[in-house]
Amino acid sequence: MIVFILVLALLGAVLGWLSASSGSLTLRRPASRQTDRASGKAFNTTDTATGNPTEQAQTADTSEEQSLLPADQLIERVNACLPQTQCAQCGHPGCRPYASAIINEEAPINQCPPGGEALIHELADLLGKEFMPLDAERGETKPPQVALIDEPLCIGCTLCIAACPVDAIVGASRLMHTVIIDQCTGCELCLPPCPVDCISLVPADDSLSHWRWPKPA
Repeated sequence: MIVFILVLALLGAVLGWLSASSGSLTLRRPASRQTDRASGKAFNTTDTATGNPTEQAQTADTSEEQSLLPADQLIERVNACLPQTQCAQCGHPGCRPYASAIINEEAPINQCPPGGEALIHELADLLGKEFMPLDAERGETKPPQVALIDEPLCIGCTLCIAACPVDAIVGASRLMHTVIIDQCTGCELCLPPCPVDCISLVPADDSLSHWRWPKPA
């Protein structure tokens, strides 16, 4: 009986001590860890003592962020910036091949005359590259333009149809050809193959619905 009373007294003392000291106990939240995408290093996002967020690493610059994207995704983003004239002045058969060459470090960002310096600035910002002037050997930047065929002079050779990269010219052999204005990119590729020089380029911002060839003198 005496032993039982002593055990109860001891148990009461232990419980009292735990109750008195519980106020001094501090719960600590485990620190969460993330990885800096740019550097690959882990850092704490939560203070282990207070539970308050700590300052995170600075945002990676544009070039480092872009380097984390898959190559195909970067190519599509660059291609979306290009003017889609498919003129091949950049030295590649079209805008997407040029975009692929840029991402694969096979071509600089200054070889697109239709895009001009505005495009170069856009690509420099997108890819984290330094701006460079337009390569003058590729041509000069021109206002938007479209092709028009002098239909009475057309002999229906179909050479311009074969040269058009966007299928903006319709016609048939030995029949008159015409240009679908809404699809024409003004690439000028239809000019050299025309044997009768019946194709010309006019500014795209002209009122084409009211435009007419001048009457002969």
